[in-house]
Parts: sequence; structure tokens; C-alpha cells
Amino acid sequence: MLDVMTLIRNLRRPALLARAARFGADDYRRETVLPRLLKTEKLPRPAAAIMALLELEAATDARRIAKAGDYSPARHVELLIAISGEARMLAATAPRAV
Repeated sequence: MLDVMTLIRNLRRPALLARAARFGADDYRRETVLPRLLKTEKLPRPAAAIMALLELEAATDARRIAKAGDYSPARHVELLIAISGEARMLAATAPRAV
């Protein structure tokens, strides 16, 4: 099974979505964004949040590919920003090999 960071590295999305997410990642605030996206009051740990966000993002990407009328590019970018922010947090707290 792939680890969380490998799953994120393997994401391939259109350049415009990825670029927009990179611009927004610096302003990511998990305390305000995660409860709304995940519909929960208790904040999960970064790895658990990433898995839930990846699931939501995959469903959103499927709507993009299907050209569904309810597809929201803004929500898609918001999910990608949250994934990026949580990945940064996870990487910052991971033990480093010496």
C-alpha cells in the first residue's frame, strides 16, 4: 500500500488547478477550512485529514472529468490547497532520518 505522501505526489491535475492551489497553500488555515470541508468539528490528525480530503478530491475530479453541472473549480482548488497544507504539516512533524 502506498503511503500518504506518495499518494499526494502521484496526483496529476491540470496545471491551472495545481498552480492555483500552490498560490493558496501559504494562506491555508486548517482550523477554519477542515471543519467546513470534512463536516466535522473535531480536527483529525494530518494523515487522516489527507486521506479524507483525497477521497473528496477524487470525487470532485471525477465530476470535472465528466463535465458535471455541479462541478465547482473553486471547491476543487480549495480541496487541493487543504491537501497541500496538510501535507506540509505532516512533513514538518515527521521524524527525520539522520
